[in-house]
Amino acid sequence: MAPVLPDRTFAPEAARAVAAAPVLCFALVLCFALVLCFALGAGTPGASLAAQQYGGSVAVAGGHVLVGESSNVSLPGVVYVYGSSGNGWTETGRLSVSTAGERPDGFGRSLDADGDLVLIGAPNWGNGRGAAMLFQASASGEWREVARLLPAAASSGADTGADGEAADPADANFGAAVALRGDVALVSAPGESHGAGEDDEDGESGENGEDEASGAVYLFMRDADGEWSQRHRYAPSDAGSRFGADLATDGAVAVATTAARRGTPSVALVFAVDAMAGRLVPQGRLDPTGQLAPPDPQRPGSRRFGAALAVRDGTVLVGAPGASAGSGAVVRFAFDDEAGEWVPSGALFAFDGQPRASFGSSIAFRDGDLWIGAPSAAAGSGAVYRFSKGPTGDEWTQAVKSPVPDLPGRASFGSSLAFVGDVGVVGAGGIDSRAGGVVLARRAPSGEWEWGELTIGEHRGLPAIVGRDDEVPCTENAAAGFECDNVNIISFLPIKEMAGSRGARLNDVWGWTDPETDREIAIVGRTDGTAFVDVTDPFNPLMLGDLPKTPGSRSSVWRDMKVYRDHAYVVADGAGEHGVQVFDLTRLRDEGGPDAVFEPDYTYPGIHSAHNIVVNEETGFAYAVGSSGGGETCGGGLHMLALDDPSRPTFAGCFAHANTGRRGTGYSHDAQCVVYHGPDEEHRGKEICLGSNETRLSIADVTDKDAPVALASVEYPSVVYAHQGWLTEDHRYFYMNDEGDEPQGLVEGTRTLVWDVMDLDEPQLVKEYIADTPDTDHNLYIRGNLMYQSNYGAGLRILDISDPVDPVEIAFFDTTPWQGGASWSNYPYFESGIVVVTSTGDGLFLVRNTARRNLIP
Repeated sequence: MAPVLPDRTFAPEAARAVAAAPVLCFALVLCFALVLCFALGAGTPGASLAAQQYGGSVAVAGGHVLVGESSNVSLPGVVYVYGSSGNGWTETGRLSVSTAGERPDGFGRSLDADGDLVLIGAPNWGNGRGAAMLFQASASGEWREVARLLPAAASSGADTGADGEAADPADANFGAAVALRGDVALVSAPGESHGAGEDDEDGESGENGEDEASGAVYLFMRDADGEWSQRHRYAPSDAGSRFGADLATDGAVAVATTAARRGTPSVALVFAVDAMAGRLVPQGRLDPTGQLAPPDPQRPGSRRFGAALAVRDGTVLVGAPGASAGSGAVVRFAFDDEAGEWVPSGALFAFDGQPRASFGSSIAFRDGDLWIGAPSAAAGSGAVYRFSKGPTGDEWTQAVKSPVPDLPGRASFGSSLAFVGDVGVVGAGGIDSRAGGVVLARRAPSGEWEWGELTIGEHRGLPAIVGRDDEVPCTENAAAGFECDNVNIISFLPIKEMAGSRGARLNDVWGWTDPETDREIAIVGRTDGTAFVDVTDPFNPLMLGDLPKTPGSRSSVWRDMKVYRDHAYVVADGAGEHGVQVFDLTRLRDEGGPDAVFEPDYTYPGIHSAHNIVVNEETGFAYAVGSSGGGETCGGGLHMLALDDPSRPTFAGCFAHANTGRRGTGYSHDAQCVVYHGPDEEHRGKEICLGSNETRLSIADVTDKDAPVALASVEYPSVVYAHQGWLTEDHRYFYMNDEGDEPQGLVEGTRTLVWDVMDLDEPQLVKEYIADTPDTDHNLYIRGNLMYQSNYGAGLRILDISDPVDPVEIAFFDTTPWQGGASWSNYPYFESGIVVVTSTGDGLFLVRNTARRNLIP
């Protein structure tokens, strides 16, 4: 029996108070985690483009529009409720089940509604066990939770599934997808593992005997007294990975899909809902053969069959937005009584056949109409199509393309859909760097649909940690909720207080100390620009202004900056025509403030995008690396810039180390260029660049810009992606990381490669340091006998390299306590001793390493 909790009433004002509850104690501000990519997930009734965002899941219940924002894994989720009045649409409430400071719950990750009931999935609730909550609206607009659906084992406190089946509740993600119709509710647990030799609910034995996330779907039903209870758990043994990735039902028929994996397409299974027996009765797999062109044998999942689902009155619709080279399609299925199976009965296509439109990414029924989203149409602006049945009422023969409202470019209009009666909602998942928005709609008496204005969620984020009189000490491996060792928190500034838009994330960081005032300034990269933060008083970091991305360029995950003679040089990768922004940092002495917006002093046009920029302050040269998209890319190698006039860089030449990089063009992902003063006497005094060139370590002499000389190109074991590295201060050793070896499982822990470069022509790999953490390493820097590593999933790690070939971790700071700290980069070179650390999804930390005393004999 699923537990029914006491009624929880959400009046409009009360709901807002719950969702935006103030932080009552300092520790409650410390609920951080990170999404490293935008998740694809289940919408309602089909899969949306990005269900972690605002509008990734949508529903219509009782004339209200509900919009999910399950957030990233930093904050508990929220569902916004909107109502229509004579003056348009207004927010009438918010639903949530966790308050600020609690573990992220994923509430709103999935939604479905029927009548005045809405079923909301929270797959991260209960430490990843998950739950699904039923809310009901009253005539006055108040919402109350009327039931909480949990697997029978979870509700009883046991660790076995229904009918005694074993489960893995800690990672089950129960509630990742939901479907509701009448007295039938389906809830998936795609992360649920099926143990070796375990029987599923139909008595079938698993074939491979492996313990993997095969997934399960749970059937709940409502009895005559209004009580909901679990009736069946279906866990197929041979369908594929993460069964229950998406769900749909009309109360009589149900469809569930598996998750697509590289080389393995999604599988859609159809069931009859036997209400009398309370079971899901398998009726086979849905096969679109004959309706779609055969899949590319090299990319069997490219059609994305199963990306969206809908069921109504004996018809099953399955979206395949990757079909027809990305134009997309929706395949119809009907039950063949004679054959006893579901067979394809046709397919729907966009009548204008736009390439790469992703038609079929979302599907919604409304009475006799059918709405289909194509969020990639019109170069990402998006579109929705409305199909109506002809005079016979048998086929959808009439189609119109609804005009896209006045939305910003690449809005992805149509990423999610829900229409009931005279009310509708369409997701626009591309808004604000994919933070997402929705457009609400209502049908006028004339029968035409009227589109409202773009609606977006609140710019949510955790409060700043500022204004303290002392540091938050790391005691017993925790600093006010963050896991740590020998690292104290000084302050924290969230992204939204550094001019970041709703969808902005942080990336790289560098620093500048004003030679006249000794003020210490952090230069912080965001996906949409660069922030200047005065950290001279580290307890009260002060935002000095924003340098937006180059007009016309795209927001970019990658933004990098370096400094030379009081000028900052900023590049962005995959950003279009961005160039190198040049900003005179001395302007910050007299200009700026929290709301200040700067223009660059100059934008060097010789390149478009670049992954990184390197500066050698001794020689006055900069090197853009990883250039692409236009201009002189130098094969992705070193695009050399003379900084004789720091405000006007000039092109000085190219160097690309042949046969390095994935395409052999000499592409360099990152580099360090120095005037070498190490033990190799042959090259002492020359300008040497050490490049992390994707496939190899590259070493080159660039003293003569007209005739650079390649010195060495070296592979290493289990190379996946040579990413970045830094020299010791005596130039004897070079520490390098590989960004791909950990996620591909090629190493047992975070690996740091230690190169002995006493002979620059023949560098030797003398150590592979393997950390206890398994996480992906990112940027590392050396100061004295300390290495400061920023890692995905492990935050900031500080290593003692007094013995260069035997690093020892002496301190760490986990920037996100719930799922491991994802730090992009750090800057440890301020004379004050503070270390600034970017937490990619959250903001800027100022911390202090207290382990230095451990290095004193």
